[in-house]
Amino acid sequence: MDLLDTLTDKGLRRELPTREEALAVLATTDDELLDVVAAAGRVRRQWFGRRVKLNYLVNLKSGLCPEDCSYCSQRLGSKAEILKYTWLKPDQAAEAAAAGVAGGAKRVCLVASGRGPTDRDIDRVADTIAAIKGADEQVEVCACLGLLSDNQAERLKAAGADAYNHNLNTSESTYGDITTTHTYADRVDTVAKAHGAGLSACSGLIAGMGESDEDLVDVVFALRELDPDSVPVNFLIPFEGTPLAEEWNLTPQRCLRILAMVRFVCPDIEVRIAGGREVHLRSMQPLGLHIANSIFLGDYLTSEGQAGQADLDMIKDAGFEVEGAEQTTLPRHRVTASAGGCGGASACGDQNDDTAHACGTGGGCGPCGGHQADEAATEDDEARTDLVRVRRRGAGTELAPNA
Repeated sequence: MDLLDTLTDKGLRRELPTREEALAVLATTDDELLDVVAAAGRVRRQWFGRRVKLNYLVNLKSGLCPEDCSYCSQRLGSKAEILKYTWLKPDQAAEAAAAGVAGGAKRVCLVASGRGPTDRDIDRVADTIAAIKGADEQVEVCACLGLLSDNQAERLKAAGADAYNHNLNTSESTYGDITTTHTYADRVDTVAKAHGAGLSACSGLIAGMGESDEDLVDVVFALRELDPDSVPVNFLIPFEGTPLAEEWNLTPQRCLRILAMVRFVCPDIEVRIAGGREVHLRSMQPLGLHIANSIFLGDYLTSEGQAGQADLDMIKDAGFEVEGAEQTTLPRHRVTASAGGCGGASACGDQNDDTAHACGTGGGCGPCGGHQADEAATEDDEARTDLVRVRRRGAGTELAPNA
């Protein structure tokens, strides 16, 4: 297939595809799906080998958010029956993080609901970072706290944060349809602040909110322009009690095409399958590993993921390996370009000048959660609404993660 040969060659050279080529990936047929996965897989292996980076979410502060993001279970006015609690103490957060690290997670993502942190909140997170790194100094820490004010990114960097996550979520032209309490430009500004402070920038998208193929390509090209080190791809989990509760329109095939398009546009960037992986990819999750090189281990912010051991078994059975703490995620040329950010260890493995790939970093936070549907499974070729459970375990509860 000429399109896939062209995209593979471009990806191996780190050359950006055209918008038309990216749109064509999303328009491929089911008969072409395995060819699309194989082509994206070649690009993935060139820059990241067969390693899978594991990330672990710790929800520092859940619910009660003043923002109106339509996809979020923690939004203003949400009726979703999620856990609500104020800031975890540093030792509580460190204990939760340790559970993820024990399961193989290399990065801990500290997430708090709200428009953005106060200076006192930055102090709280700094204390939490100290507690986590005091237990294991090799752990990468990514903060995801909302919109940043001046000098807050620098304070997080000084406190030991390695990365900052703030997703663009959707295209600029449709952003106002999803959120009205802040703007697309606000989000771009926060990613720029993280970059400017020397943090590894992590920014991604949410697919499945009713957007067009053009919207998906727009946001991915915008992300490429921002040049984050990692791009989490979230698949909407429609929460009961939120405006997007009825948006069940993703299939496993659609999700794989979206992942492939992101990989072709961002060939040498960490691509993470984030929220909604279990719900929308389902039994085709292992195919996603041939495209993306990073996932979250276990649960998400306000919904339950599949058990951590199931994630580890899936990685092994698919012929991949968990990335170790001593390895760097980013290829050598990106590590050099972002010196001082995450993943700065020396490159290793089969390397050959420009095409050398390294072994290890990145980051990003998935969206909030899911809902328990009352109906049974629909037909195989339709979106499923019966596979989501509101999170009732982990940080902020007496139940261990994946209990």
